[in-house]
Amino acid sequence: MGPKYYDEFETGEVFLTASRTITEADVVMFAGLTGDYTEIHTSKQMAEGTQFGQRIAHGMLVLSYAHGLFMAMKLTTPTGIAFASIDQWKFKGPVFFGDTIHVKVTVSEMIPSRSKPDRGIIKFLFQVLNQRDEVVQEGYKSIMMKRVPKEG
Repeated sequence: MGPKYYDEFETGEVFLTASRTITEADVVMFAGLTGDYTEIHTSKQMAEGTQFGQRIAHGMLVLSYAHGLFMAMKLTTPTGIAFASIDQWKFKGPVFFGDTIHVKVTVSEMIPSRSKPDRGIIKFLFQVLNQRDEVVQEGYKSIMMKRVPKEG
């Protein structure tokens, strides 16, 4: 799939990303990168005593992978100008080591700029699904996009 300009998207349009399996190495590297060594992520013994019964991936790791899976589709590169916001993000369920996630991305709203006619904001609904198609995270990401260049 190649890049699209603002004008080439349609409200209600749906995209599905590739999938990615969450590994223990992912969680260990994320903990090292962020300094978040919370035991529900890093201690097998402690996590076995929780309501989950096992370690879970960091919510922010899954959020980051959701963004990366979307970016890998190259829909907004190089037509995206800026990542504008994340709104109403919800962590709805655990992601376990070995779970495979993918993202359903829906064009939720398109807002043309009133002050700069060469751009607009697209609000995307991101739904992160596991291998059982359960929504484990969801929320909105807004991206400022270039409009189709006017000739002349």
